[in-house]
Amino acid sequence: MSDLDQLTQSLARNLKRWRKERGFTLDALAARAGVSRGMIIQIEQARTNPSVGTTVKLADALGVSITTLLDYEQGPQVRLVPPGQAVRMWSSSTGSHTTLLVGAEARGPLELWSWTLMPGEGSDSDPHPEGTVELLHVTAGTLTLVVDGEDHPLPAGTSAAFEAHVAHAYRNDGDEPAEMTMAVSIPPAR
Repeated sequence: MSDLDQLTQSLARNLKRWRKERGFTLDALAARAGVSRGMIIQIEQARTNPSVGTTVKLADALGVSITTLLDYEQGPQVRLVPPGQAVRMWSSSTGSHTTLLVGAEARGPLELWSWTLMPGEGSDSDPHPEGTVELLHVTAGTLTLVVDGEDHPLPAGTSAAFEAHVAHAYRNDGDEPAEMTMAVSIPPAR
């Protein structure tokens, strides 16, 4: 089974499990997430591999991390994720990419990400639920963080924290790759 097939199967199993655990009908989850009922059915039947944006919307609506949707098999207190098991969520033909490094469910989902954005590329994010906080640290290049329409240039070595319940984006306006590590804390579903 390929990595993509394994990811699709895990997402199908875990989306259905968490939807039922939360007591959400297909229609209720569709309304909460802003994702069509048909798309949710296709995901739960492992007939499609949704975009990162769709996966984030579903995770937010369920009040769980993307890590939890992709792999629920979390066992002991200490969970090690070898480099080969980190999940590449998005990539471009020119080399930009994001990797979900690890996540946890303590007091709401918490995720740790590694990002690389090549020159001229960027990624937009829809607003997350109220109370979501993102922390990031730029390790190479210069990242432009856009929060609620305002640009914030962050050269290597700079860290930032912001409330992510507004539209936000990450851009590389420079001429060298921008790299960052980011943590996302999402409040539990009410």
